[in-house]
Amino acid sequence: MHGRNAQESIEIALGDTPVVLVQGARQVGKTTLVQALSADVKPPRRVLTLDDGAVLSAAQRDPEGFVAALTGPSAIDEVQRAPELFRAIKASVDRDRTPGRFLLTGSANVMLLPKLSESLAGRVELIPLWPLSQGEFEGVRERFIDRLFERETPDWKGPGKRARPVVERMLRGGFPEASSRADAVRRDAWFSAYAETTLRREVRELSGAEGLAELPRLLAALAARAGGLLNVADVSRALGMPQSTTRRYIALLEATFLAVMVPAWSTNRSSRLAKSAKVLVADSGLACHLVGANADRLAEDGPARGAMLENFLAMEIIKQRGWSQTKPAIHHFRSAAGAEVDLVLEDRVGRVVGIEFKSARSVGADAFRGLRALRELAGKNFVRGVVLHDGVETVRFDPTLMAAPHSAVWSGD
Repeated sequence: MHGRNAQESIEIALGDTPVVLVQGARQVGKTTLVQALSADVKPPRRVLTLDDGAVLSAAQRDPEGFVAALTGPSAIDEVQRAPELFRAIKASVDRDRTPGRFLLTGSANVMLLPKLSESLAGRVELIPLWPLSQGEFEGVRERFIDRLFERETPDWKGPGKRARPVVERMLRGGFPEASSRADAVRRDAWFSAYAETTLRREVRELSGAEGLAELPRLLAALAARAGGLLNVADVSRALGMPQSTTRRYIALLEATFLAVMVPAWSTNRSSRLAKSAKVLVADSGLACHLVGANADRLAEDGPARGAMLENFLAMEIIKQRGWSQTKPAIHHFRSAAGAEVDLVLEDRVGRVVGIEFKSARSVGADAFRGLRALRELAGKNFVRGVVLHDGVETVRFDPTLMAAPHSAVWSGD
């Protein structure tokens, strides 16, 4: 079992919050982590999973009685399968706000499901659990985000000769079971089963809708546009679906942590909502599978490699936000003149960092065009801009612009 960098955040939250909800897609390791956390406390935390038919039936039939019978700290796995429990947990917590009473896991984002989010407002801390990060594979707690906001300019070293190539990391992805399969054919078989069975089951239970055969095709269509702006009309035409249906299905993919929307950044906060979001697939291995990108294709096809690389690196940074101290908001930037920055990180006081992803082994001054435009707009709030490349050197181009190797993202220091 790989150590999870979110574990410390969960333990801290359990020390002062009545309900902690660990959220993430199916098969990312939520159950394994909760079982480990529950076994390490005295007395051990009771763990119940709603994937068990009898437990699910009891929770649905009498949610108040189900919760009342839980004496002592308890863990409920896949709680979204019985949404009636949220109101019962709320009532129980209102009577007893002892920290750490309920440790929940869910495969649906309650922040995107208003009825569920309202039930536990002010009583729950939400902690995301994404597929394994590169640091978690290597036993490292990444600090890339926090170092970007530090006053001193970071100086990352390139990967050693024995380091796993970036393309291999992209294809492996972060789902624990898939990544444990060294054979690419067997890993593809896992991704196929995940897209066809787990995806449909999860979304069907969440939405109550049948006939969701289009969902795997929709996810594949989003993967083909990974790193690009989401154009719902274009996706609808490609799949032959009404725009209203496409929007609803995209929302379901986002709610189940398989599609990630990165909102636009601008100096005018109110205008951000009107700009197009950038779309990502939550796992790079799944994204590569969906677009048929194997090692040979990624070596030969520049556009495919660039898109999958951006999806991979952007998701690595999004994963790290969960345990960073800075916890910045994550956006993308595109000016009216066409200048772009792949990711824009903005902390709570408005300080801004820009990140560009390049597949080349070295970069020149022209690679910083988007970052210069962002710096001009952000003004004194601009902290740093970095272009991540496939080389080994960290190079400063001026006091606030630098190039660094891809491996800086999962460097422990």
